[in-house]
Amino acid sequence: MADYDYRKAEELEQKYDSGLQTRNTGPYLKLFGLWFSVVFALYHYITAGFGTPVDFWHMGIHMSGVILLIYIGFPLLSRFKGSPVLPNTFYRFGNVPLYDWIAIFLGILTSMYIGFTWDGLQIPMLGIDLEDQVLRQGNPAGIDIVMGTILIVVLLEAVRRTLGIIVPIIIGIFTAYAIFGPYIPVQILKHPGIDWSQYINNMYFPSEGIYGVTLWIVSTVVFHFVLFGVLAQRMGLGQFFVDIATVIAGRYTGGLAKVSVVSSAFFGTISGSSIANTVSTGSLTIPNMKKMGYPGYLAGGVEAAASAGGQITPPIMGAAAFVMAEFLEVPYTTIVIAAIVPAAMHYIGVLCIVHFQARRLGLKGMPREEIPKLLAVLKKGWPTALPLFVLIYVLFSGYSPNMAAFWGITSAVAIGFINPMHKITLRDLFEGCVTGVKYALAVGAVCAAIGIVVGVVNTTGLGFRLGFMVTNSAQTIGENLQPIIGLIPFTDFSVGNITLFVSLVMIAITCILMGAGLPTTALYIMLATVAQPALANLGVPPLAAHLFVLYYGVISEITPPVCASAYAAAGIANANPFRTGCAAFTLGIGKLIVPMVFVYSPAMLIVLPEYFTWGAFLETSLPCGLGVALLAMSVAGFFLAPMPGPFRVLVAISGIFLVAPNLTSDLWALAFFAPVLVQQVLGRRVARANELQEANAS
Repeated sequence: MADYDYRKAEELEQKYDSGLQTRNTGPYLKLFGLWFSVVFALYHYITAGFGTPVDFWHMGIHMSGVILLIYIGFPLLSRFKGSPVLPNTFYRFGNVPLYDWIAIFLGILTSMYIGFTWDGLQIPMLGIDLEDQVLRQGNPAGIDIVMGTILIVVLLEAVRRTLGIIVPIIIGIFTAYAIFGPYIPVQILKHPGIDWSQYINNMYFPSEGIYGVTLWIVSTVVFHFVLFGVLAQRMGLGQFFVDIATVIAGRYTGGLAKVSVVSSAFFGTISGSSIANTVSTGSLTIPNMKKMGYPGYLAGGVEAAASAGGQITPPIMGAAAFVMAEFLEVPYTTIVIAAIVPAAMHYIGVLCIVHFQARRLGLKGMPREEIPKLLAVLKKGWPTALPLFVLIYVLFSGYSPNMAAFWGITSAVAIGFINPMHKITLRDLFEGCVTGVKYALAVGAVCAAIGIVVGVVNTTGLGFRLGFMVTNSAQTIGENLQPIIGLIPFTDFSVGNITLFVSLVMIAITCILMGAGLPTTALYIMLATVAQPALANLGVPPLAAHLFVLYYGVISEITPPVCASAYAAAGIANANPFRTGCAAFTLGIGKLIVPMVFVYSPAMLIVLPEYFTWGAFLETSLPCGLGVALLAMSVAGFFLAPMPGPFRVLVAISGIFLVAPNLTSDLWALAFFAPVLVQQVLGRRVARANELQEANAS
């Protein structure tokens, strides 16, 4: 297998991720942007290890840097990204027009305003006489309202330029809801409403809104882990992951596809982006899978489905897990332990489908001579894994996530300079800082903007109102369906159980729709704010509820028609994007099913003592794993032999009942699977007889 080329991977990611595509600037502005990015990265590195300034100063500095780089790099209209550099004039410098420079000035001014006026501000000649911010809380001054309004406009425009119009529209809807609450026609959604000054007070002053927990976590955790991931890739960790995956899975049926799955699981420990995962491993595995006989759409679907598991795979899980720990006020290790079994179920599903598809297509493993030796891989690559182990050790020792990232980055740089096998240069370090900052821009802007959604929900109680609507509607549906469904003898179809199931389906669909096109961290924050209260109303444990919305939010990344990861994989595979997206969605069947399981049986999450016993854990987890494998058989249409349509339906039904954490449903699952097993055994005998006959004839 070819060596991993991180430069090629970054080029591919920039090609398929609109948030990384920037405009052409002049040489002077380009140089400024590069050096500013390095200084910006250095600032975050130093503050991670030696302490951050006061929160409003730190977040203001972070916001200023993000706005500056976005407005320099992203034009008003996307079609201007490839425009040639025009001569400098008084209204345009470095291809950046005057209105963008004005937006930069206003964005920096309003971002830093909170810090400068925290202890009050008196400028008699301008008529400015501000009290301490604490004294202005709840009664903002006129200039506070002006500054807050400007920042919101500048920030939403920054989000639109990096991620498109969807998020600003969503935030506009929430803003309208906050202002026009008394006029909402639906009684349950009515609220007293807030005027614009109070809206700015809640969204601008630190505590919630823009300067709330979302921006704080992005500026102190997310940025650092993005930077660590980029530097770790530069020092050879990507190649090490691919080599280890090849050793583990390359020799087996459908070897290259399994290498893709395993390497993507490894990549998930350092990446919070499914697109980054897809292009990192997919640049190697997708072309090789096609050479081995995989259809292009299937090769791309395998990579996209496997890569979309990165954000739910311990021990790091991307940045969303850190936000979750902050929301739930639990140690990060609690989130990691809880996610182990659900993540395993996802990869069991993907691996099983890959295996059965390979068997159906007659695809073999990699040639023995192309599989590296384990000892040679470890000897060559073990130093590249040390920074990851350092990060994990510090993280699990009880230190803060930003301190763990600090030591991870420090060890990555130190080992990178002295490791003779994958030695990095000052140029690599420079480019790594620039790339890390570029990756973090869109996430930084959108997470700050999503803070507005959080602020509106907390101010108006919208989350609980929506939760009541969902549960009330689901109960009505349950009462209407129970007389019919209750006749089915498979399990207990009470009104309460039907209500819970319908509620979960409605919330899952909402999560998938709302999560389309958003970075994982941002979509989790929004979903946890809007959808999680509905689960709380149903009595779902908070940890299970948060993992539920995260899982279905991540599923949106492989759900057509908006599935950025699948489209990136399709581009690499030169395959039909929609068909690739459909393949990725079916391959991610485990991720689709498992959240339902741990909501019904939280014992799977291990860390909830009120639910966990070894008996309950095994009773839930083992049948769930078998059920995911059966669903994989149904998707692939193969087990021991080709599976006709009616038998695929039977095995799908048996898989669903086996996944349900109930002994009665397990027994019914076996009953449904029995005729499928008989058909498969007979089909295998016929296939072997035909093979023997063909061999004798030849």
